[in-house]
Amino acid sequence: MTEDALATTLDRIRVFPIKSLDGVDVDAGDLAPGGGLSRDREFALVDADGDYVNGKNERRIHRVSTAYDLDARTVTLDAPHDADAPAAAAFDLDDPVDRDGIASWVGEFLGYDVDLVGERTDGYPDDTELTGPTVVSRGTLREVASWFDGVDADSMRRRLRANVELASEEPFAEDRLVADLGERVRVRVGDAELFGVNPCQRCVVPSRDPDTGVELDGFRPRFIEKREETMPDWSGGDRFDHAFRLMVNTVVPEGSVGGPLRVGDDVRILGAEAE
Repeated sequence: MTEDALATTLDRIRVFPIKSLDGVDVDAGDLAPGGGLSRDREFALVDADGDYVNGKNERRIHRVSTAYDLDARTVTLDAPHDADAPAAAAFDLDDPVDRDGIASWVGEFLGYDVDLVGERTDGYPDDTELTGPTVVSRGTLREVASWFDGVDADSMRRRLRANVELASEEPFAEDRLVADLGERVRVRVGDAELFGVNPCQRCVVPSRDPDTGVELDGFRPRFIEKREETMPDWSGGDRFDHAFRLMVNTVVPEGSVGGPLRVGDDVRILGAEAE
């Protein structure tokens, strides 16, 4: 793999301050000590058993809409598709009383008690081993959206929930950041570096409307059929043990912890190396 295999820029950065709820676009983010991005999955909702209240376990969580003011550190919760939902309300993410209020609001909506947790300094990443920002390309979102009637690129963006979006219009450009088992791909992003490792194994969440939670019939078989049909030469390999994979999981080298990612940064592959 050569450095010129991918030449693009970072087009979008999205963080998800409360795990499993909506994301918000930011112009820049620092690579946090746990390997993710600052302000990403800083908090998580859990049930009485301590299990995450997320899209895999709770379809109705899709119906909770969030609006963030990250400068003011506030979040507004609403459920516009549910007439019986609690009234929209704003909460201070740094106020312990308001954090309890977030849990109470979501618990009232779902009909059972939940807690909002946020004690961990490394956040609550979706992948606890490959904790770096997840990567997809603009071209991938458009291509995959075209496989499904009534789904546009922004809906696919919200279904896949990537942190970093490359400006490349080439479908599956992010697959260039995946090498064979035992290898990882070093990528330069502005002043920082990432290691691309694994194509992300998908769950039920991308099949669901991000506003209503309604599942798209036949999503998985259609996705697999089209993924196999359109997979480029640079995809595949040992990491693709099945075709229900999309988006790339990364890890952050120790030397890049605290480094920034910025919209507009150049993105260049530096080469594959042993893990």
